[in-house]
Amino acid sequence: MSMLLSIAYSNICGRKCGKPEHSAHRQQHVRQPDQRLDGATEVTHCSSSTHPKHVESRCLRRWRVSRESRSRLHRSRDRRFCGSVTFNRRFGRWVYLWWDNGKPRSRTIGTVEDFPTKESAWQAARNKRSQAPKPIAGNLRILIAQYRDERMPKRRSTRRGYNIWLDNHILPKWGTSPLSFLQARPVELWLRSVPVSQKNKLHIRGMLSILWDYAMWRGDVPTQRNPMELVRIKGANKRLRKPRSLIAEEFHALMEALAGDVCSRTMLLLAVSFGFRISEVLGLKWKDIDWLAKTIRIERGVVKQIVDDVKSSYSAGTMLIADALLESIKQWKQMSQFSGAEDWIFAFPVKLGRQPLSYTHVWGTLDRTAKKARIGHVSSHTFRHTYRTWLDSSGRSTEANA
Repeated sequence: MSMLLSIAYSNICGRKCGKPEHSAHRQQHVRQPDQRLDGATEVTHCSSSTHPKHVESRCLRRWRVSRESRSRLHRSRDRRFCGSVTFNRRFGRWVYLWWDNGKPRSRTIGTVEDFPTKESAWQAARNKRSQAPKPIAGNLRILIAQYRDERMPKRRSTRRGYNIWLDNHILPKWGTSPLSFLQARPVELWLRSVPVSQKNKLHIRGMLSILWDYAMWRGDVPTQRNPMELVRIKGANKRLRKPRSLIAEEFHALMEALAGDVCSRTMLLLAVSFGFRISEVLGLKWKDIDWLAKTIRIERGVVKQIVDDVKSSYSAGTMLIADALLESIKQWKQMSQFSGAEDWIFAFPVKLGRQPLSYTHVWGTLDRTAKKARIGHVSSHTFRHTYRTWLDSSGRSTEANA
């Protein structure tokens, strides 16, 4: 017996047994190293008959059992993380078993004719496992943080709207859940309980659809049909209130009520003549008007005093100005104290012309003037609907998306 094996065996007899009498007996019967003819030393254990054989066998048996139990533990861990392949005798098929998020899963690999040996079935299972899509690392909160860094729209008003749906509705409910939990049925049932209008529910569903598309773009999930397309929201496309459009008599009454306010009159004339959004009207500068060519150019919008791009690419462009409207704009330019090329056409005097008029100022002016003219409630978007209504009545098919 070699020196290393003797030392290991002596440790087993003393440490594995844990009994002091066995350790003392081991120390008494271990001889001193013998000098061999080649000059090496050899450590041997006493083979005296006074050492009970059952002590040696018990120590070795415990050592073997301990090693076998560790081996079984390793095999159990391998099966849990890598899965296992078993043969279903009832159906005569190889079955691959594994765990997924704490839940047991199974998949049929094939028959004995397809895979005669267990090794071939294992190889097929490994191939299927490598082809399976990897789950998203982390929860939906992590995915949203990555989306905000990579694919969130740059337009500030659009970002603001997206963040409202994410922070107020999606993150409180689904922030700690993986994206795989956002399937059509649970999302539709959840949206029924959200205390918002049907149109806002449609926006929330659209935000979830964007997150699914982003995950497929990243490769976190396989490219497939977006589950949010299966979510149905009844009445989402129906307006709660019919859009308000002014008839010619109501618009003239509104202009008469604004007889002394040339700034507001010019603003409403531009809105109803071109169907501009209020953000596009407030974003106009004097340099956007070509007096010789009689054109006006739309290239920016102002939302909550923040200058940004227009809402869509179809909104930007250059349009001709009628002579009567051009004279009204000239009249306002002569009266305005901010008439430089870089000045806002509808500058806010309180801000010394550095900013255009605020939404609050425009809404307040419209509300007071509509009450004075006795034509009911009028919003800034009313003139965009009026523009479309007057176009339809004239027989033209120009699109003016609300």
